Amino acid sequence: MTAHPTRVRATLVTLALALVAGGASALEAGDRAPAFAMPALDGKGMVELSAYRGKVVYLDFWASWCAPCLTAIPEVEKLRAEFPADAFQVVAVNLDQQTTKAQRFLSKTPIGYPSASDPKGRLPEQFGLDTMPTSYLIDREGVIRYVHRGFKRGDGDKLRHEIRALLGGN
Repeated sequence: MTAHPTRVRATLVTLALALVAGGASALEAGDRAPAFAMPALDGKGMVELSAYRGKVVYLDFWASWCAPCLTAIPEVEKLRAEFPADAFQVVAVNLDQQTTKAQRFLSKTPIGYPSASDPKGRLPEQFGLDTMPTSYLIDREGVIRYVHRGFKRGDGDKLRHEIRALLGGN
């Protein structure tokens, strides 16, 4: 019996993330989010976390080969559209080694928020990422207030509650 290539790839990436995370402890609520500037997935400039200081930021790590990530993206897009742009920002970090795969997915499922491209996986190491997808809800001062590992249908409601709390009930 031969293992399915997607399953093999997901297993290898999970193992790689575990090895990378072994060198850095995973960031948790109360930790300051590391500043970063990475090339935009669409090739138009850079995505810088510091550009959104003063807003509540939902930082989402995703990849085209990650099935739960693909479930999350439309839900995250709904959240982005639901909250005021002057107070809330979604920022994504794509971990595909071949950016064309991520771009192909986004051509079919467009998003209204920036996605950085990190094909070498530098940011997962900084954040101590140990699960895909993982997202971080960051307050206006740059402090992580909520970490969400994995994604399944219905998780959007919990995230909506957390975002509202950080926005002051808006």
